[in-house]
This record gives sequence, C-alpha cells and structure tokens, in this order.
Amino acid sequence: MRKIKFDINQQLKEMTEHRTDDLSIACYKTTISEHVQGYIPLHWHDELQFVAVIQGEVLFHINEQQVAVTEGNGVFINSGMMHMAEDWSTGDPSIYLCLNVSPQSLAPAELYMKYVHPYVTATNLPYLMIEKSDSWGEQLLQNIALVRQEIEEQAPYYELNIAGAVLEIWKRLIMNGYSLEHNETEMIRSKRMKHMLMWIHQNYAEPLRLDDIAKVGQLSRAETCRNFQQILRTTPMQYVLDYRIRKSTELLRFSQRSVTEIAYEVGFNSTSYFIEQFRKMMKITPLKYRREEQKGRHDEKNEIRS
Repeated sequence: MRKIKFDINQQLKEMTEHRTDDLSIACYKTTISEHVQGYIPLHWHDELQFVAVIQGEVLFHINEQQVAVTEGNGVFINSGMMHMAEDWSTGDPSIYLCLNVSPQSLAPAELYMKYVHPYVTATNLPYLMIEKSDSWGEQLLQNIALVRQEIEEQAPYYELNIAGAVLEIWKRLIMNGYSLEHNETEMIRSKRMKHMLMWIHQNYAEPLRLDDIAKVGQLSRAETCRNFQQILRTTPMQYVLDYRIRKSTELLRFSQRSVTEIAYEVGFNSTSYFIEQFRKMMKITPLKYRREEQKGRHDEKNEIRS
C-alpha cells in the first residue's frame, strides 16, 4: 500500500490546497495508518475543520489539549489551531471524514464580520466536540457525510448542495456552541475591520490605496496590514485584488462585455494584468472560464428540457 506524505512547511502550516473545483471546500477520507509517519503530524491551517469519525477512535492533540473522538462522533477545530491526530483504536484502523472550509467562504462577504469572524477569533473556542447524542450534533455529522457524497457523485447543482450543507453545518454549530469571549479591544478592531471591508466592497472599481483603507479604519498603515493578516490571513491590497476577481466572474458569467471592458469595470487598469491575476486565482483564463460557464449552463438547460 502506498503511504501518504503529509506536506507541511517549516512553520508547521499544512501546504495542501483544500479546494473542490470552484469551492474553497474539501472533504476527504483519512485512514491514519496509511500516512508515512503512522499518525497525522502537528500542523495548522487557515481553514476550519470538521471531523466525523466513521471507524475506530482518534486522539486529537489541539493546542496542547487531548481530545478522544469515538466512532460516530466528531470534533470542530478552529482556524489556525495547532493540532495532530493519532490512531487510538484497539481494533480496526481509525478512519474519519475531514471537511475543511475556508472561513471566508462560509457566508457572503457582507455577513462575514457578524456570523463568522467572532467565532474564528474567539479566545475560548479552539475546538468543539460534536456528539451524535445531541440532535444538532447528529444533523451536523450527517451533513459532513452529505458533502462527501456530493463531491463524489457530482450530480447537477452539486456545488449548490455543498454550499447549502456547509452553511447549515456552520449555523448549527454557532447556535449550539460556546458562549464566546471577546475583550473590548477586539470588538473595536472588528468594528473597524467591518467598516474597511464595507468601504472596499462599495469602492472596489475605483483606484484604491492602502492609505485610503487605513483612513477608513482610523488606523496606521502598519496596523491596517496587521489587522487584515490576523483576521483574513491576507494583506489589504491582496483582498482588494481577490474581491475584484470575484466580481469579474459575475460579469463573465452573466454579461456580454469583453474581457477588456470587464477588467476596467472591476478596477484593473491593464487587461494583461487582469488576465494574469485571474489565472493565478482561478487556475484558468477569463475567456476559458466564460466558455466553460456558458457550456455548463447550456448543458443544464438541456437536462431540464429532457
């Protein structure tokens, strides 16, 4: 049997890209004994992790705490938490489903600061047990399995089914999880970040500078960069760039404007730079993205008619 190598960098950050096609989501089955080390080594990642143990028992080490998860139960591991896993079963090898989700993909950008950021940054929520004996936990575990099934089968509209299931998972967790702890300084920082993000969403098509964003947040340039890095794991200008690309995908799908027109409409002043950055983020050129989206919609219409 081929052994799986777990790829982490010198800072112990996992280097695996957790994506499924156009979604910042991945759900895969992990058999701990198949890994080179015989266990999942200590690491961290920006994604939120939802685990459902489907065979055996797994011992997780999360921020120096040990958490044993038995078959049929699960655990939520928050963004940025150091963790490792080892087989704790005396019988068959331990196997679990692992759902990794980018925090930014859980909810629309306008709702991120209200429904995601407080939980991602809470000081008292490094992990949360998910138990099938709780009705909300049982439903959450079923949705993890549903995401895995949707990814495997890829029936029409499966991306929407996945997005809906993941949103339901998050809703159940935040409705039934911890009473969060935040200090006043953190609340002020969150409010300033919300203002900066809203301003970017309203003005992304205009020429934007770091100084402009910092002024909206009433912060220095350095503090603005620090806040973006801590909260969104990116820089202010990279966030602007990514947001422009996301807005361009809407125009490519639903308008007949040329690539050059779209590039300028979302804030780029160079078509070649737009194409370069689009390909870097989406792993495809704008024109090919448009063709594939149009073909997909055409195929879906034919299925509906038939």
